[in-house]
Amino acid sequence: MHLAHSVAGTFTHTKRIIQFNVLVKTYKHCALGFEGFEGCLFDELHEKLKIDRRTLKHVIKELKKWKAHATTLLSLYIPPGRPISDVVNLLRQELAITENIKLKKTRNAVQTALEAAIDRLTKIRETPENGLVVFAGINDETGDYIAWVFSPPDPVPVFFYRTDKEFHTEFLEPMVEERDVYGVVIVERDEATIGLLKPSGIQILDEIEWYIPGKHHKGGQSQRRFDRIIEQMVTEFYKHLAERVNRHFLPLIDKGVLKGVIIAGPGYAKYDFLKEADNLDYRIRKLIIGQPIDVAYQGRVGIREVIMKARNLLTQQRFVEAVEALEEFKYHLAKDDGYAVYGEKDVVEALKQGALEKVLICEDHPKFDEIAKLAEDTRAKVIVIPPDVDEYKWFSEAFGCVAGIARYPVSLS
Repeated sequence: MHLAHSVAGTFTHTKRIIQFNVLVKTYKHCALGFEGFEGCLFDELHEKLKIDRRTLKHVIKELKKWKAHATTLLSLYIPPGRPISDVVNLLRQELAITENIKLKKTRNAVQTALEAAIDRLTKIRETPENGLVVFAGINDETGDYIAWVFSPPDPVPVFFYRTDKEFHTEFLEPMVEERDVYGVVIVERDEATIGLLKPSGIQILDEIEWYIPGKHHKGGQSQRRFDRIIEQMVTEFYKHLAERVNRHFLPLIDKGVLKGVIIAGPGYAKYDFLKEADNLDYRIRKLIIGQPIDVAYQGRVGIREVIMKARNLLTQQRFVEAVEALEEFKYHLAKDDGYAVYGEKDVVEALKQGALEKVLICEDHPKFDEIAKLAEDTRAKVIVIPPDVDEYKWFSEAFGCVAGIARYPVSLS
């Protein structure tokens, strides 16, 4: 049996030859398993091991199709900094243990997957900057064989090794999901939750409890004085909460990933918080979406309730942002004032000059990841134009699905 010879491109089996047209890179000169591989430059090899998010989407989709009747499909995640020699030694130990597997077919399948992984890893001197991922095994349903090694677009989060009835892609999936992150603050008079709504799930950033005494029932001046003290304590709590919100959300705003903030909670506390927490940063206030939302719970349960009640609001927010960006682009286009930039070449050039404030791009643009990375490096905001926007066809056909709005008038040759 001839094993798969590269991360992407063609892989062969005695029964079939499968060509992956969806994968962008073909490794003709530095491919794993080819003669002459040892002559590749170290930096060149690491560069060729990289795949972008668009390619990774297709890889994950294909891997999910693979099934085995026994635990023979190998998934291996190597985080940055993990010595490859240590991983190879572990796999060799696993290979020795496979002699104990009673069923010959299962034993052969596991051994072939391990040998393929060892063969490829021994040809890589160091773990790349974002780590390595290895998938190897045979699909029992089709008889096809695969052995892929690549470096993902984001750092590998954990060391993970397993042979199973399916490939484990759960550590890769967050890397290809949209990057919109929304902040959530659930506030009551004496407790609060600060969290994030991310495409990969819910993240709790902070849970705060504060001692606020109950109402005083003695009456008279003593009651009024006690009530004032309680209200002062509540205000102190709101200000403390605002400081924590600033601490968690401002770095995300600086990185350009926080798309909006939702304030929620039971009763009037959420309104009082916005009124009395005058130290809540103005940049966070500008990102607050809609009116505060009524929810009954704190913590993860409370954030799930926010998701259910704000689902339409979040979808509308992304849609509105795209429509407004298109209207702004059309305005500058009509005025011909130098702020509208279009055509892939000019957009890339303007980004390299740091001239763009916004990049408008379709999600299926072939250079989405490359342009998005340039935008991130130059602090330009990326606005994805969804297919259901009325101007989508016009934007796609007239401008090739990519354009920009400049920070100042630009003139590109």
